[in-house]
Amino acid sequence: MTTTPDLATLTGVYTIDPAHTTIGFTARHAMVTNVKGKFLDFSGELHLDGGEPARSTASLDITMDSIDTGSADRDGHLRSADFFRTDEFPKMTFRSTGAESLGGDDYRVTGDLTILGTTRPVSIDLEFNGAARDPFGNERVGFEGKAEIKRSEWGLTWNAALETGGVLVSDKIKLNFDISAIRQA
Repeated sequence: MTTTPDLATLTGVYTIDPAHTTIGFTARHAMVTNVKGKFLDFSGELHLDGGEPARSTASLDITMDSIDTGSADRDGHLRSADFFRTDEFPKMTFRSTGAESLGGDDYRVTGDLTILGTTRPVSIDLEFNGAARDPFGNERVGFEGKAEIKRSEWGLTWNAALETGGVLVSDKIKLNFDISAIRQA
């Protein structure tokens, strides 16, 4: 059962639970459909300050070889030199630089996203989904979030022109986060 606690009681350090979290993305393919994917191997930590949300921080480390779009051939191409060059750049990271309350259960976390050794700022809009104690005694918090980036800004420029006009892979990528985190301290 989810309860709505006093946010100050949520202050603490939380570890992202990979078994109950999805870090995903959506890209337009061939100008006609969306391809969705996710990363299967990641770790992260939240330092929540329920009394002063602006003092909260977040970090996330994603293993790029763990990309999964449901197509082994596509995943192999995404790991290759055309895209993520996972042999040279095995991790993608996010380190927050700021957080703000937007009112109600809505928050914005800003930070530095590093892909292919290039670090650029990004903002993630999050909705607080609640807090609860699970049947195993863990104190959990949940957030759902999204952001949009242009992959070209991180040097991800491979593409193929379509006969009918346009390109195979969109520059705009939607990032999606469904986060469950367990209190550590």
